[in-house]
Amino acid sequence: MKRDEAEVYVGRCATLAALLEVSAYPKPGNVHRTRDFPNTRYEHFLAGSVALNEATRKLTAQGYEAERGSIGWDEIGVGHLALEAVSDSLRWQGGGNVNLGVILLFAPIATAAGATLQESPEVEIPVLRERLKSVINNTTLDDTVNVYEAIRVSMAPGVLGEAEELDVLDDSTLDRIRDEGLDLQDVFSRCSERDSICSEWTSDFRITFETGYPYLKRALEDYGDVNAASVDTFLFILSGNPDSLIRRKSGHDRALEVSDRARLILDEGGSRTSSGARMLRELDAELQDAGGVLNPGTTADLTAASTFLALLEGWRP
Repeated sequence: MKRDEAEVYVGRCATLAALLEVSAYPKPGNVHRTRDFPNTRYEHFLAGSVALNEATRKLTAQGYEAERGSIGWDEIGVGHLALEAVSDSLRWQGGGNVNLGVILLFAPIATAAGATLQESPEVEIPVLRERLKSVINNTTLDDTVNVYEAIRVSMAPGVLGEAEELDVLDDSTLDRIRDEGLDLQDVFSRCSERDSICSEWTSDFRITFETGYPYLKRALEDYGDVNAASVDTFLFILSGNPDSLIRRKSGHDRALEVSDRARLILDEGGSRTSSGARMLRELDAELQDAGGVLNPGTTADLTAASTFLALLEGWRP
């Protein structure tokens, strides 16, 4: 595939994945097409999703050129383009941070997709995951600095919580990162136990490739209903992976309780059965009434990344 064609292809897949994820409803505890937060509305997420396109296309081009040998894998600039995506998102809507997690997951995947399409007319998921390793294993100090800046400009202190080391809110952290020359793998390995997105970066995106994407693919084939497949994929990811955003805000026990509730809904048949749908609506209402401290936002990001893979492989709604 030609480079400009690859850019358009991956950019459209990324935009559509983000749009489909936020549109899935009732996605418990999150903004969706029938539920807004007080200061962040569904429309803010739509605008943020569209704003990802430009940086995603640039990431695709960088992966394409790295695979071709025109640049080194350590010259891609994943962190710089992730920061650009965050800045574009914040510039195009007024609801604050709507997709930092999505950006941190999409950026290396888009780059790997560009590399894959350099030598093939289509994306094969096993090949994509191999190229992804080249992306995440070759980040630089500059990537780390830019990702830290992206986090700082987009997330509130109450959402971040406190970290024992390399705290984003500590002004001395960047000095230490520079002194030690830490790349993104170094940094994410230190937060992988408290944050699922960090864990993805250090596990070759295990949840996305081995949990979310396979479940979503089966659900899409079996259901013939994009919304139900997306919601049930969200529940499936959540049932086995207590949401790290809830853990930071409300503690591990509350995160486990929410995961247990997601599992019970799936045991009732998920969003397509009357009892499962009733339980789903009840869970959504309870999590929303908690005032934002029981928001499974990381699970939403992982669902979006799983959808991104399905679209890259060729699925269309």
